[in-house]
Amino acid sequence: MTKKAIIIGSGFGGISTGIRLQAMGFETTILEKLDVPGGRAYQKTVKIDGIEGAFKFDMGPTVMTAPHFIEELLAIQKGDKFLEDYSKESLEQWEKIKHGDKVNFADLDNPKVSNTFRNTKVTAKYIQMVPITPFYRLFFNDGTFFDYNGNYEDTIEQIRKLTNDEEAEGFKKFHKAAGKVFERGFLQLGYKYFGDMLSMFKVVPDFIRLDVLRSLISYSKKYFKDNKTRSIFSFESLLVGGNPSSVPAIYVLIHFVEKTWGVHYAMGGTGKLIQALLAKFEESGGKILLNTPVDKILTENRKAVGVKLENGKVLKSDIVVSNADYAHTYTKLLKDETRYWNSDLKVKHLTNYSMSLVVVYFAFKKDSDPQKDHKLQHHNIVFGANYYEAELRKIFDTGELEPNYSQYLHIPTVTDPSMAPDGYHTGYTLICVPNKAKGRHDWSKAGPEYMEKVLKLIEEKGFIPNLKERLVHSSFISPDYFENTLNAHIGAAFGVSPLFRQSAFFRPHNRSEDIKNLYLAGSNTIPGAGVPAVMMSAKITAREIAKDFDIEV
Repeated sequence: MTKKAIIIGSGFGGISTGIRLQAMGFETTILEKLDVPGGRAYQKTVKIDGIEGAFKFDMGPTVMTAPHFIEELLAIQKGDKFLEDYSKESLEQWEKIKHGDKVNFADLDNPKVSNTFRNTKVTAKYIQMVPITPFYRLFFNDGTFFDYNGNYEDTIEQIRKLTNDEEAEGFKKFHKAAGKVFERGFLQLGYKYFGDMLSMFKVVPDFIRLDVLRSLISYSKKYFKDNKTRSIFSFESLLVGGNPSSVPAIYVLIHFVEKTWGVHYAMGGTGKLIQALLAKFEESGGKILLNTPVDKILTENRKAVGVKLENGKVLKSDIVVSNADYAHTYTKLLKDETRYWNSDLKVKHLTNYSMSLVVVYFAFKKDSDPQKDHKLQHHNIVFGANYYEAELRKIFDTGELEPNYSQYLHIPTVTDPSMAPDGYHTGYTLICVPNKAKGRHDWSKAGPEYMEKVLKLIEEKGFIPNLKERLVHSSFISPDYFENTLNAHIGAAFGVSPLFRQSAFFRPHNRSEDIKNLYLAGSNTIPGAGVPAVMMSAKITAREIAKDFDIEV
């Protein structure tokens, strides 16, 4: 008899797990609270009177790395084994990087074709992935900028121009040391399930040898003296909710995930990628129910047997997988269940959660003169005046709002004009702010103030000239959105913080210790946050389910 699975949440973790469960022979249903799939990767559409067409805004993740993970998911067929974690081509790419070979991430004759990734015919049926170069343009407060494109020689030359020869030599040493961290921490241990303490203790000597138990910023200080280069090679932990001043230096591997396989973009936006994965899931027989919030996970004798929906309907299943927020899963969906491992004390008071975000979405007219249109790349990082000295401390420790904040500024129409009607651009800018436990701010007032200030700042700094008169749409989300719409505890945008004491074995487990046949997937679980890690968590979870049900994968 076919086993039934229910997945709560249709984010990357939920749909990725669903695809794998369908291949394993489960009859899988995904339940989604919102009207569109994607969870944090929700894509909203805005129509404006008098303008033909629609503006599309990806509300969540936009930096796509490790595209071969996506390719594997879209190629899975029922009964396929999924033991190969890294494709032959992806490992060959790492060997090139490791041995210093010059790599162009985009085809020099066609910048929308990747030299490091090829969609198979199966994958191309669902989505078109294109490379983004440079990966980021990083702007500093003094008006200088750095285009990070992953190319070793070009990076050295840019560092020399930005700072000096000594920093460039520091990069060479950093590159060699950080590459070893990536090889051990990601390629060898990325898919390891740390389900017991012994598995954790076995790898600690490696972490000590690689010197990654210190903070990421402390690690960068070993190689760089200038705050600009320190910032360039440590900011990326913010993309997974981690404070560079406190996350372990193993997160330097994010730099090499990008460097090895490039940064890619799904034409049509992240929402299009969600649609592609969902199409794969439904073609394999899976079902999704939208506008279907879950009230509680049902148990019998401490075993998950289904869910009760908010409308009172009961759905039975053999297993339940929660792609919902970790705290929401245990303290809301299992609030009446006795929990020893994931108690309220642990979940609410002993677990540290990430910062939150204010994200401003905006659309503006193109200027007929390209020189006056904008001065931005697809992905941009704008460091605030106090980023290194005070901003991080305010966000993660004191809960204050930094007036000179940094931002991630994203203009997808640089690559994909289809994200806006003809003659227009869409964009968003993301600002890290304290979560609702650290900073008790009234976001109904602070949110609009942030939106007005950030749009003014973008214009005054010359990133988008005359933005105010060209603006046709602006809106925002705040910590209230993460807490109330996405059910994220205290509005933490990335869930559980990636501290050392909350990594590997110490991170929430993919198999529940409290409730049999309950599993978790997503950014809160092993291995962590970020789109590649979330897809990895789905594979880890599927393997644990396979073990429990004696399914060969």
